[in-house]
Amino acid sequence: MFEVMIGRSTGMLIFAQQQVDPGRVALFIVLGIVLLFLIVLLALFARFFPLWIQSVMTGAGIGLFDLLGMTFRKVNPAVILRAKIMAVQAGLDTRVVTSKSLEAHYLAGGNVLQVIRAMIAANKAKIVDLDYKLAAAIDLAGRNVLEAVQTSVNPKVIDCPSQVGGERMLDGVAKNGILLKVKARVTVRANLRQLIGGATEETIIARVGEGIVSAIGSSETHGEVLASPERISKTVLERRLDSQTAFEIVSIDIADIDVGDNIGARLQADQAEADTKVARAKAEGRRALAVAAEQENFAKMEENRAKVVEAEAEVPKAISDALNVGSLPILEYYKLRNIQSDTEMRGAIARAGQPQTVGSKVAQTQ
Repeated sequence: MFEVMIGRSTGMLIFAQQQVDPGRVALFIVLGIVLLFLIVLLALFARFFPLWIQSVMTGAGIGLFDLLGMTFRKVNPAVILRAKIMAVQAGLDTRVVTSKSLEAHYLAGGNVLQVIRAMIAANKAKIVDLDYKLAAAIDLAGRNVLEAVQTSVNPKVIDCPSQVGGERMLDGVAKNGILLKVKARVTVRANLRQLIGGATEETIIARVGEGIVSAIGSSETHGEVLASPERISKTVLERRLDSQTAFEIVSIDIADIDVGDNIGARLQADQAEADTKVARAKAEGRRALAVAAEQENFAKMEENRAKVVEAEAEVPKAISDALNVGSLPILEYYKLRNIQSDTEMRGAIARAGQPQTVGSKVAQTQ
């Protein structure tokens, strides 16, 4: 019985030693790591295999590990691969448009697909010189590079003045004073070389409007403008109004001209009315001065009259002294009184037959 128990204990010890064998544990760990790596590799292969197949079939030249590296660099590999395929299929220079340059533009916040589409459109048009660096710079500057290329190939028309709010017509006055209302249409083409930092459509509209108004103002009569509107377009185009702008002016066409009011006649009438008011004010000033001078004369007359009255008051005293002394006979005195009475009567009769003037009325009132 004891031997049987010892045999069982020995067998269990041997079995336990076999279970905790370090070699087998290490082997199991290695097999688990390899299995996990294969699973991860299979998952990555399943994810990037379709993209890699597209790259191989189209000749884009982007390998499987390049696609994996884009994921670690937080770059969307589908976008880069699609852009590279578009560039290769369109025949762009792949020595310039590389996957690294596309990744750099993507990480900078640019629109990679739009840049490639713009380059393809410029290449197909064969009239626009657009390289990858310029296209990427325009895109990073916030401009729509594809729309710029389309505008460069197919010019757009801008209304002057802008029909979105504000005035519908431009007002210009010829030298003869007639007001002309003009509406123009400006055909512009995008200037890709000046698109970065160049002025926008608002500047073109403002410059063309100023040029049209100036051209009308330099015309002798409004009839010259109505007879040949193309003179305005020619004059405005000669000024090179598209300098330092993102556009190149192709043509300026006068769409409509209306004859307005006679501004010159209205200004002359207003000036004549103003001159009349000034003349009235000056005449009123002169009349006031004349009235003041007349009042001063009346005051002097009253002053002189007072002196006369004062002198006349001395006459009776002198006569009295003369009578007392005996140097004036009494008969001569009465004769003098008769002469004075006769003189006063003649003066009263003369004053009664004459109309009263303003000065006499004022004197009587005083």
